[in-house]
Amino acid sequence: MKVVTKDEFQEILSNSDTPILVDYFADWCGPCKMLAPIIKKLAPEYEGKINIIKVDIDDQPELAQEQNVRSIPTLVVYKDGKEASREVGFKTEAQLKEMLDAQS
Repeated sequence: MKVVTKDEFQEILSNSDTPILVDYFADWCGPCKMLAPIIKKLAPEYEGKINIIKVDIDDQPELAQEQNVRSIPTLVVYKDGKEASREVGFKTEAQLKEMLDAQS
């Protein structure tokens, strides 16, 4: 899982053949810290099916604003360059798997 910049985000979004899960987070966010190990644990299971990236909203405020991120953590799945699914707030492993399975 890579933390990306606005430019990298646009490039990944434009060139991905698979859905992309974007984890919008901040270092100071408690629920984000609780979610991070769950995403890290699931990443190998979805390798090749869903590209998982992270966006630090403190480092990339313009991108967060462009993508309508109003609260964190926000998880967004993009398919073919467009938003396909969005969840706001902490999610359990089961909830996250359900979200990813619906998109892969």
